[in-house]
Amino acid sequence: MFLSVVRVVKFSLQDIGRNVWLSLVTIIILVLALFTVNMLLVVKVVGDTAVDAIKEKIDINLFLKSTAEEDEILALKAKLSNLSEVKQVEYISKAEALNFFREKHENNPEILESLRELGSNPLAPTLIIKPANLDSFDDLTNKINAFDDEIIESRNFTNYKLMLEKINAITSKVTDAGIFLSSIFILITILVIYNSVRIAIYTHRHQITIMKLVGASNSFIQMPFLVSSIIYTFIGVLIMIALFYPLLSLLQPYLEAFFVGYNVNLVNYFYGNIISIFGLQFLAAAFINILASYVAVKKYSKV
Repeated sequence: MFLSVVRVVKFSLQDIGRNVWLSLVTIIILVLALFTVNMLLVVKVVGDTAVDAIKEKIDINLFLKSTAEEDEILALKAKLSNLSEVKQVEYISKAEALNFFREKHENNPEILESLRELGSNPLAPTLIIKPANLDSFDDLTNKINAFDDEIIESRNFTNYKLMLEKINAITSKVTDAGIFLSSIFILITILVIYNSVRIAIYTHRHQITIMKLVGASNSFIQMPFLVSSIIYTFIGVLIMIALFYPLLSLLQPYLEAFFVGYNVNLVNYFYGNIISIFGLQFLAAAFINILASYVAVKKYSKV
């Protein structure tokens, strides 16, 4: 059994070496297909991160009158906290709002000088409301609009749902385009594998005839061609890994600059899931290649 396996692998490697250019084309197309699939995964990770980043920023600001008393503000905060659609209510006092304003504009002396010239705190206390669920955001805004408390100066509702819908739409379009390209590369890979097996069988037709005459089984004759497809897949995945991680390293600084304050690290994501990501890709690609090889072998190995 061991000797048979060694011979099958040996014949497979010999066949790949004799058809080196065809093997090279097969591996290149396979790498392109895998590259497209991994770029789809990158788009998904970045899209999910963008959506999560926006969800973290979703809130409703209630700007209160500067004359509002502390107990009145706390009473309103308690009412809002009791709403089922509310996750959290944060109270920003006038003094805290002023400190935040100074920190935000610490590098802008003109604004700070204008603030000093006023001689008093012009900022109003604020209640920041975090929704419990984005799906109930509209219900929450309606309930807050229904609050008729005299200490409420104004309300700020940002249409985050529209932003999320735009991100999801862009991600969906990119994903659809990627799936289309992946399908094309997979189809080309199947055709190339199929034809490479057909050519290999034709090249070895006399050798196959002799092997059958000396009693070689059909499975022993066919196995080297199936093993070749696994070798193609293994080499393609290794090349994909060798090319993809440097690309992620180049892309990472731009993502960090775009998602400031959020932990977006594609390199760590792919390193942390390297076995599941590329293992599944290897199994899927190997299955497709073996299937194409098996169909070709069954059709053309009857010499």
